[in-house]
Amino acid sequence: MFVPATVPRTWDLFCRVIDNLGDTGVCWRLCADLAERGETVRLWIDDASALTWMAPQGAPRVTVHDWHAHGSAGEPGDVVIEAFGCELPAAFIARMAACPQPPVWVNLEYLSAEAVVERNHRLGSPQSHGPGAGLMKWFFYPGFTERTGGLTRERGLMHRRAAFDAAHWLGSMGIVAQPGERIVSLFCYAQRALPALLERLAAQPTLLLCAAGAATEQVTALFGPALRRGSLRAVAMPWLAQPEYDHLLWASDLNFVRGEDSFVRAQWAGAPFVWQAYPQDDGVHHEKIDAFLACHLHAMPATLASGVRALWAAWNGDASSLPADWPDAEAWARECVAWRAGLLAQADLASQLIGLE
Repeated sequence: MFVPATVPRTWDLFCRVIDNLGDTGVCWRLCADLAERGETVRLWIDDASALTWMAPQGAPRVTVHDWHAHGSAGEPGDVVIEAFGCELPAAFIARMAACPQPPVWVNLEYLSAEAVVERNHRLGSPQSHGPGAGLMKWFFYPGFTERTGGLTRERGLMHRRAAFDAAHWLGSMGIVAQPGERIVSLFCYAQRALPALLERLAAQPTLLLCAAGAATEQVTALFGPALRRGSLRAVAMPWLAQPEYDHLLWASDLNFVRGEDSFVRAQWAGAPFVWQAYPQDDGVHHEKIDAFLACHLHAMPATLASGVRALWAAWNGDASSLPADWPDAEAWARECVAWRAGLLAQADLASQLIGLE
């Protein structure tokens, strides 16, 4: 099944939107990455509204279709991706089963560092009943080790990162950083610890770049329209297309990120980052955080690792306070670059998917 494909193929990727900024963002990045490598991709999505700002120019070889119009889609493509267990429409599965050469059917799972990822990655599930009887569904898990499906990483990303001019980009956004100002980006869900973070940041010259949405709304509610407190000044950023959000991360010394897409992009930025996992009522998100940190902090010096763990725990907890002592910024930055180097040595997600047969 997993051998290099030599002929470009047609892909159908199905996505049901639970969080516009999450599911849509992950799926669009993958679609655009596959297409940039010569593949033809049809994105079937039930709410494409976020793409108007996330990908306003679209992407060559990617077409976006209404999930509910799948009945008129014609023949399925060579590869069909069911993103995040969204369950394909029964009529579409029946057409897959009727194909002389059935497509490769992939269930693309959520990103995690938990042990289940390596254990279940690339396992097949024979379909014994229903419209897909006789087909095989393959489980594909993105991840952080060589025994997983890797992470989305478009070709040339690191070359663009190396050539990036932060001051020029900030200027293009109408922002001028002051000498000695630390730059921090903020992208978060509702966050009880935000007042404590702002108080801490205000203790030294800091430029806080707030992503549109919940981050800007919460900071504005706390600061008022002036968006200033002590040595901290905040800027409400507009809705950014995905490449521009990457630039935001690259321009910052410290990135607070959330969900899945920005989590991955913060790691490619190579700067210190703090992740807020999607909060779940049963607390399962804490298991995801612990699993990632066990991997991410494994090679870090003990004192630094302890500081990072404490900050992440507070940012993802129910308390309204943050640790008094933060990780050393320079040491933390070096470790993030080293972590990125390890990820770069692994095959990326699109490359591995293109190898499916």
